[in-house]
Amino acid sequence: MPDIKQEEEKAILVALELPGMKSDEVEESLNELSGLAQTAGAEVVDMYVQRRNRPDPATFLGRGKVAELAGVAGATGADILICDRELQPAQQRNLEQELGIRVIDRTQLILDIFACRAQTKEGKLQVELAQLQYMLPRLTGLGTQLSRLGGGIGTRGPGETKLEVDRRRIRKRISDLKKEIEEVRRHRELLRRGRKQVPLPMVALVGYTNAGKSTLLNILTGAEVLAEDKLFATLDPTVRGMRLPDGDRVLLADTVGFIQNLPHHLVAAFRATLEEVVEADVIIHVVDISHPRAASQMQAVEAVLESLEVAGKPRLTVYNKADRLTGGLPEDLSGQDVADAEGVMVSALQGTGLNQLAQQLSVLLRKNRIKKTFYIPYHKSNLMHLIHENGKVLQAKHDPDGVEVLAEMGVVWAQRLESKLKG
Repeated sequence: MPDIKQEEEKAILVALELPGMKSDEVEESLNELSGLAQTAGAEVVDMYVQRRNRPDPATFLGRGKVAELAGVAGATGADILICDRELQPAQQRNLEQELGIRVIDRTQLILDIFACRAQTKEGKLQVELAQLQYMLPRLTGLGTQLSRLGGGIGTRGPGETKLEVDRRRIRKRISDLKKEIEEVRRHRELLRRGRKQVPLPMVALVGYTNAGKSTLLNILTGAEVLAEDKLFATLDPTVRGMRLPDGDRVLLADTVGFIQNLPHHLVAAFRATLEEVVEADVIIHVVDISHPRAASQMQAVEAVLESLEVAGKPRLTVYNKADRLTGGLPEDLSGQDVADAEGVMVSALQGTGLNQLAQQLSVLLRKNRIKKTFYIPYHKSNLMHLIHENGKVLQAKHDPDGVEVLAEMGVVWAQRLESKLKG
C-alpha cells in the first residue's frame, strides 16, 4: 500500500503523566503515538512528557510548557502538535491559537489512519460515522480550522468534504450512516448464515495492532491480505478457509487490530466489523511476544473482548514473532505466564510453530465433547458423515422416516449439525 501522505509533516508529540500513572507506561504510550504518527505520514521532530496533577482545563498543558512548545515549533518548523490524550474542543482551539500550528489528539490521529486504510464500503461507512461523531461536539468555534480542505493529518477522509456543514446536517448524515451500516450488517448476517449452512467452525484472529495477524492468516490459508510492519496496516475483515491436520476445515477471519486507549465510540462504530469475533466459535489471540510491553498489549485486547462480551469463548493464545526474541521474554511477561497459558510459540514470518498451532486448534475444537441425540430424516442422511468425521455414533435407532442417533461430538460440531437439520 502506498504511503498515506507523500510529503511528510513535522510533528511534535506530547503526553501528560498524571498521579497514579507509571512513567514507563506513559513513555510506551508516547512511543506508540510516534508509530501512529509515522503511519499517518508524519516526521516526529520531538516528544515531551509533562507531569501534572490534572490537565489544564484551558490548554491541556501548563502555561510554561505551552510557551516552550511554541518556541520548539518555530525552531523545528513543526506543522502539527499531537496529544496522547483526547482533547476538549476548547483545549484544542486554545492550543492552536497559542502555538500557531494545528493541534490534534490521539483519537483524531487514529481516525485519520482509519480513513486512509479502509477499502470496503463497510469500512468507509464506519470510519465516516466515527469521524462525524468525533467532529459534532467540536464544531463550535472551529470556523478557521473547518474552512481548510485537506489540511493534513487529522483533516482527511469524509471530514474534508463536509467542513462547512452545520450540526443539523451532520446529525442527519450520522443518522443516514447508521442506517447504511445496519444494511451492511444485515448483508453480513446473510453471508454469515450462508457460511453456517456449510458445517465449518469460525475462528477469529484478534490481537493488538501489528501483532502479525494478517501475516499469520496469509501463511495458514494462502490468502494475500496486505501485511506490513505498520500500525493498522489492514482495517477491513477477511475470511478464508483453512484445513487442519486431522482433515477438518475451518474458516479463519482476520479482524482490525486493537490498541491502547482505543476510544469507546470507535469500538462502537466498528461493532459491525467486530461481529466476526462475536459470532466466532473459537478466538485466536495473536500476541507479539517480542514487544517489551506484551502483557499490557494483551490486557488491552482483553478489555475490548470483554466490552464485546466474548471473553468466555474458547481461546487459543499464539505468541508470534518468536524469531525476534534475542534476550528472553519481555520484562512484563514472565516465563510462568507463557508456560501456564494454553498457547503456542510461533513465527508467522519464518513459518515455525505453525504445525503445533494447527494441532492445538484441532484439539480445542474437539474439546468439551458432549453426548446428544439427533433425529436425522432419510432425506438428510448425508449429514451422518458429520458425526462419523467429527465424533462417534454411540447408538442408532431406525424408523420409517429416519434415524435417531445418540452421538458424542464437540460442542461446535453439534451446533453446526443442529443448524443443518433445522435448515
